[in-house]
Formats: sequence, C-alpha cells, structure tokens
Amino acid sequence: MSPQEQDTSFIAEALPAFISEAHEHLAALEQLLLELEGDAGNRQLLDALFRSAHTIKGSAGLFGLDEVAAFTHHVETLLDQLRDGAASLTPETSTLLLRCNDEIRVLICAAERQVPADAASASRREALVQSLRAISAPSMQQVQAATAPSSESAPDAGLRSWRIRIDFGIETFRDGMDPLALLSYLRGLGDLSEMQCTSARMPELQAMDPEACYLTLSFVFSSAVEHSTLEAAFDFIRAESQVHIEALLDASLQGAALDRGHSLDSTASLNSSTAATATPASARPDDTPPPRTSSAPAASDEPRFIRVPADRLDLVINLLGELVIASAGASLLAKQSRQGALMAANEQIGQLVEEVRNGTLQLRMVQIGETFSRFRRVVRDTAAELNKDVALQIMGGDTELDKSVVERIADPMMHLVRNALDHGLESPEERIAAGKSPQGRLTLSARHEAGSILIQIEDDGRGVRRQKVLQRAWERGLVEAGVQPSDADILRLIFAPGFSTAEKVTNLSGRGVGMDVVRSNIEQLRGNVAIDSVEGQGTRITIRLPLTLAIIDGFLVGVGQSKFIFPLDAVVEVIENRPALAAMDERGRGTVELRSQVLPVVGLRELYAIDSATPERSSVVVLQSSGQRYGVQVDQLLGQHQTVIKPLGRMFRSLRGMSGSSILGNGEVALIFDVHSLCQLATDPPHRHANRHTAPLREGHTS
Repeated sequence: MSPQEQDTSFIAEALPAFISEAHEHLAALEQLLLELEGDAGNRQLLDALFRSAHTIKGSAGLFGLDEVAAFTHHVETLLDQLRDGAASLTPETSTLLLRCNDEIRVLICAAERQVPADAASASRREALVQSLRAISAPSMQQVQAATAPSSESAPDAGLRSWRIRIDFGIETFRDGMDPLALLSYLRGLGDLSEMQCTSARMPELQAMDPEACYLTLSFVFSSAVEHSTLEAAFDFIRAESQVHIEALLDASLQGAALDRGHSLDSTASLNSSTAATATPASARPDDTPPPRTSSAPAASDEPRFIRVPADRLDLVINLLGELVIASAGASLLAKQSRQGALMAANEQIGQLVEEVRNGTLQLRMVQIGETFSRFRRVVRDTAAELNKDVALQIMGGDTELDKSVVERIADPMMHLVRNALDHGLESPEERIAAGKSPQGRLTLSARHEAGSILIQIEDDGRGVRRQKVLQRAWERGLVEAGVQPSDADILRLIFAPGFSTAEKVTNLSGRGVGMDVVRSNIEQLRGNVAIDSVEGQGTRITIRLPLTLAIIDGFLVGVGQSKFIFPLDAVVEVIENRPALAAMDERGRGTVELRSQVLPVVGLRELYAIDSATPERSSVVVLQSSGQRYGVQVDQLLGQHQTVIKPLGRMFRSLRGMSGSSILGNGEVALIFDVHSLCQLATDPPHRHANRHTAPLREGHTS
C-alpha cells in the first residue's frame, strides 16, 4: 500500500471519531454562547469558546475538510477579538455566531455523508462571512492602528518566516496524531522549505517500540499568518511534544534595514510562551535528544475515556439480558436438586451476574442536564420570534437515566417546550397587565421517584383555559354538547388526536398535530404524561419514565397460575398471610385499614378476571407512586427477581396497568406492572353500586 493510500485509509477510519467530537464541540459552542449572553465579560467562557472553534478548525484541516476549516477560521478570528477585548459580544453578534455554528454543523453533516455542501449552504456562508468581517474589520483596524510601528522604525508588513523544530512525543502515534497530517495542515497556511528529519532519537532496533514516535522534524515556514495562528496549529501535540519556533527576518526586510544603516542578526528573538520556554534549536546539537518536560500531569491522574459505538454496547446489554435469564434458570434447577454445593455455586454466580449487570447498565446512564441545556437555544430563538421575554431555569440536571431513554424523549420535550412558549407564556405587555413580571419563567426539572424519573416542564403563564378547551371539544364532537366533565378530564382532552385551541396556524402551532404524538411517544417508552394547570398562574406537565429499558430489580408475585412483577423500588412493604378480603367491587377494588389509615387495595384476580380459586389467605404488597400508597392483593410472594424487560405483544399493549413482560428462569412469562397506572386503577372512585368493604389489616408478618 502506497503512503497516499495509507493516509486515505487512516482518514477514512478516523473520520467518524472526528465527526463525533465535532458535534460535541458544536454543542459546547452553542451552550457557551448562550451562557455568555448573561456574562459577556467572562474570560474563562470566552477562552473555552475560542478553544472549541479552534479545535474544530484544526481537526478539519487535518482531515482535508477545507470548507469547514476556512469558514471556521473567520469565526475563530472574531472569537479571538472577543477574548482580547477588541470586540464586544452584543446580542446581534451572539445571534450571528449562533447562525455560524449552525452552518458549521451543516458542513460537518455533509462531511459525515461524504457529499459536498449544496449551493444554498455556500450562499449562506458567504453572507455570514461578510457579516463576520463587518464586525471584525473595525476592531482589527483599531488594533492595527494601536500596534502599528511608525514608518521610521519598521518596514512594511509582508511574508514572515519561522524556523520550526518539532521533537514529537513518544506517545504521538498512540494518541492518534499523524506528523504528515500536521505538515499537510501547515502547507495549507503557507510554504514549507528546508525540511529535515533527524534520527538521533531512534534507539537500537532491539529496543525500538514500533508504536512509539522518535521523529524530530525541522523546517522553515513562510506565511502571512499571525504568530498566534501558527502557535495554535500545534495545540494538538503541545502536551507531549516539544515545539521550538524562531522568527527569521525576511531577506527584503533585512535589505531595507541595512539601507537605513542598521545592522541586524539573521534571527530575531520571538517573545512568546513557546519560544520563551523552549531551548533554541541552534543551541543544541541535532544529535542530542530533547529533554522530557514534566509539565503534563501524570497519566494516572488524568481521567481516562474510551469511545464505544452504541450498537456494540446495545449488543452487550442484550446478551446480558439473556445471561440473567439463563442464570435464573440454572438457579431454579439447583434449588430443585437440593444439592447444597450446587446451590451455593449458583448463588455466587447469581451475585456476580448482578454485579456485572449493575456495572454494564451504568455505562448507559447519562445525565439529563445535557438534554435540558439544548433547549436554551430553542427558548432563546422561539421567545425572540414570539417577542416574549423568557428566562429558562434548569433543575436536577445531574439526574441520570438510560441514554436510549434520553435520546427518545428529546423530541416530545421539544414540542412541550415550544407549546409552553407559544400557548402558555404571555407577552410582556400581557404579563404586566396581569400584575406579573414582564419576564416569563420556564422551568425544566428532573428527579428520581420509585424507580422512575419524573421530568417536569413548568411555566408561570396564563394556564389552560378550561372553558375554551371544553368549547372546542364540543365543536369537534369529542364531548357531547352540554356535558361538563371534571377538570382532570378536560385537561386530558388536550392530548386528543387533532385537538388544538389555536385561532390561526403559525410556524409553531395550530395544525392539531403534536400533543397526541407526544403522549404516544412517551407511552412507547413505557411512560405516561399528565398535565396540571391553574388558570392565570401557569401549567405543569409531568412525564414519568422508567430509568432503563433493559433490566430492573423486580419483586415477583403470583395470582393463581399467573406471575407478575413489581419494580422493586416502588415496593414499600409486604404484609403476608392475612385473610383474603371478603368483598370487592367488580373492578377488584376495596380498602383495608392499616395502622389506623385507610389504604386503597386492588385485587389482581378480579381486575384481570383471572380464572382460579380464591385462597383463604392472601398477602398485600404496599406500593407507592406519586406520593400515594396503595395495596395489591396477591396469592403468593415469590421474592426479589432480576427482571429482563421485554416489550408487550400487540395483543397486550392496550392492557391497562402493564408496562412490559419478562421471561422467568423456567420459561414462564411474567407481566411487569406500570405502578403509576395501577395506582390510578386502585384510587379511582368506584361505582356507586359497588359494595365497598374495609377490613382491619393488622401488622403481621411484614417484610
């Protein structure tokens, strides 16, 4: 394979990693710009902003993505002026930089698809570049005027030359860097000449590590770029490598200086951090190995990360689920054999499987704060479009849940946030007239509760106008004309297919498509959504989701020949071997007295019409959901069970109170309860003719 083919192969293999990192930097750019709008003078944020843009530009240059590098260079120029104080971050500048960030994302996506950017993108980039220059040109002129030397003391500016020596670090190759790619990037900035490669650092053949880098390159670089731009080209290798830069006076400049009677050396000292800390190349023989710097932290102190394709991790999770099922089957056979040694060995295997399960699932847990932060841009742009002043507040961003859940909840949340901005929050004039602050507040929050995660989108706007919703429901035939449902039922109408109260169709609403799709998407994740609103004060939408879609700790129970599983986090206590409730209504609901409190109870036999004889004694599992406690009457308590979640078949998807299924060790199928839906079944008011029975349930065996 030729060197060119090797380079092409390397770029093809490394490009996906660059694309992934570029998207991360673009997200960081957007968040930093939004944070700077409230703290425009924060130097740390400005430096981080510049570094992200520079990293994208430098990496794009290494991969030959010239359009990305060229456009990002203009953005980087303005960002450099912002952090140097030569330009100020106004709302207009922030908006322009956000648009530039969007355009870089378009170019990155085109590179990912390996197709050229379209003509529309080129036209947008040209307009954006003109806008960037319009802002940066006055600032650049001011800087040049302040720093330009007088005509008597300095010659005219032109091409400059530097002698550069790079002693590449031993870990250069292992860190994924290619010296040839670096030279290719420099060649795009200027001309390279007098190239030399020394082998003085190369050890004997027996001691050579084939993956280590022993190269030392020296060359002359000529270009019109600023010294800061040149230094930035080495940011990727500076931690491990030694970079020495010496400025050379151009021959024409030397002649001009000599004409004025000045005697100049052929080299000039460069007052920069790189030159100040490096030993000049001329002061050390070429055959002397460069000293290793100790400025970089020890490898053991650095956080270590590894990128793994998501499909590989999903495969491991699926195999882990099968392992859990197989382990449960082996444990059951061991118990049936009644061999102590075999039972002990299987118990140890089960504990190890559980540890592996917990560790593996933790790999897919991510903080939801990153998803929340994406909505800063949505709130900013949508509020500006609607001429509203809105402050976004984020709470519980460190709450963790499964990455697959996070990815699939982003779109429903996007619609709910836009809905709150459009329908919920008023304009500043309307808020002042209502006695409110002119700035509206939108809050995104998350927290864990009983094995689930609660996500809430809350605003302090006008609230849901129930009478308007009801009037539209009468018009659409969703509710019989003149019928007055309860407040909760009226609010649930908002999630009806095609329902909308908007007076006109806009870019954001009015087509009757959205809230029903939101509910459908959330229910596909085994979750549910509820709305609570006070007219004139605001609206809160609560989304309840499972923490993971793969494996949970469950509590296995039996009713007749059927098996059911409760999420273990929702189980409060278990009261065993008590007399069965004598009477329940036809939907399997009754109440019991527990510690002088009335506890709603639902019987699974009656609720799901399970055909089996009622035992004389039963047990009650006490569960908690949304701050409410209720009991479930069961025949058998079968203990804790590692539960691999499988989707429900089409036949059972409409079965209320169920969220999934699982395969037991003996091959039986157990249904997994949706604790929240079951709570609603247990606490809904019974029919008037139902024979409600309350039996005292004293504390017996409680576990």
